[in-house]
Amino acid sequence: MNFSFRQPRMQDLEHIMEIERSGFSPAEAASKEAMAERIQVISDSFLLAVNAEDQPVGYVVGPVIPERYLYDELFEKTVPNPPTNGYQTILSLAVAPDYQKFGIASALLNELAQHSRKVKRSGITLTCLKDLIPFYEKNGYHVEGVSKSQHAGEIWYDLVLDL
Repeated sequence: MNFSFRQPRMQDLEHIMEIERSGFSPAEAASKEAMAERIQVISDSFLLAVNAEDQPVGYVVGPVIPERYLYDELFEKTVPNPPTNGYQTILSLAVAPDYQKFGIASALLNELAQHSRKVKRSGITLTCLKDLIPFYEKNGYHVEGVSKSQHAGEIWYDLVLDL
C-alpha cells in the first residue's frame, strides 16, 4: 500500500469527515465545525495519510496539553499548541474502511511520535474503548486506568506513550 503523510488543508475536510463518520458512532464523532477548527488551529499536530492521488485515507489529530490525561472539553474547543513540551493528545485516529488492515493507523501513530519527539513532548495521551486497547499496546502505549471522560456516554481508558 503506497501512502505518504502531510498536514491537512481545508479542501480535505469532506474526505476527513467521511473517514471520521466511518470510524466513530454519531455520538463519538467530531462535528464538521470542530474538525475545521482543528485544521485551522492545530494543523501542526494533525497528520493525514494520503494515497498516490493525494486523497486522505486516514488521519490522527489532537491538541497539545500540559496534563497527562485528556479531558472532555478538548473535544469542544481547540486552542493553539505550545511550540514545545506538553503531552500530545489523540482525539481521533481513523482510517477509511477500504484502507484498513494495511498498517496505516500504526504508521500514523509512529509518524506522530517522531514529530512529538522532535518538539520535545513528554508523551502522547489518548482515551480508547476497551476493544482497542490491544492495538494501542502493540504500538507501545500503556493502559493507566479508566478515564474520567464521559464522552459519548462510553467507558474510556487512559493510555499513554511516554517519549
